[in-house]
Amino acid sequence: MALTMRMLNGKSSVVAGAALPASRRAVIARVGKTMSGKEVPPPPEASAGDEVYEYLKSCPGVSAPFENVFDPAGLARTSNLRDIKRWRESEITHGRVSMLAALGFIVGEQLQDFPLFFNFDGRVQGPAIYHFQQIGQGFWEPLLIAIGVAESYRVAVGWATPTGTGFNALKDEYEPGYLGFDPLNLLPEDAAARKELQTKEINNGRLAMITIAAFVAQELVEQTEIFEHLFLRFEKEAILELDDIERDIGLPITPLPEELKNL
Repeated sequence: MALTMRMLNGKSSVVAGAALPASRRAVIARVGKTMSGKEVPPPPEASAGDEVYEYLKSCPGVSAPFENVFDPAGLARTSNLRDIKRWRESEITHGRVSMLAALGFIVGEQLQDFPLFFNFDGRVQGPAIYHFQQIGQGFWEPLLIAIGVAESYRVAVGWATPTGTGFNALKDEYEPGYLGFDPLNLLPEDAAARKELQTKEINNGRLAMITIAAFVAQELVEQTEIFEHLFLRFEKEAILELDDIERDIGLPITPLPEELKNL
């Protein structure tokens, strides 16, 4: 009789539990036990790394051939959202500076002998990595003032007031890289078109960072200007191709000039 009563009580408990609304059953599950007394594991919580990756996926710059977030070192997994936004701001800013630097290398080397260029006394010449030392007084002072004004504006727009717990952090409402500076009104109003244009900017900035590093390394090693290096390579390849033709038809081989032998 007692066994029968215990069985009936057990069945009634199961039935009662099944008859509870879903919300009540969820509350019971969150407490940590089911109606039958079994332990229920807590639901998995989203980690900080997942939040960071979701933010990165929504940012401009995620494009082919890396359709997902390109993070081979796993830096995002060990960082918080505040750091990621600051790194994002740094990447965009360095990309913009590198695009200007790469253009400045080429323009500076081609216009150093042009009368309207800032080279009135003929001091600026040779590879662009040595122009810095050759430019005299009257150029750097206005440039430093312009850089200071631009950086002060960027800090005022995007950076939070330093505090004990918020030092070196961006404002919560600030979108990294967006300073509101669009004098030609190029930024589209449509969200998709805007993201596409921002993706093009950041990808070109990434390419420019690699490019300017290659420019500096090449000029340090070979001590030649960018286009001079390029044309000398073309000239060497053309002479070597001509030598192959001359060799095949039995003509005298065209010798390489001395300045091309070490390229």
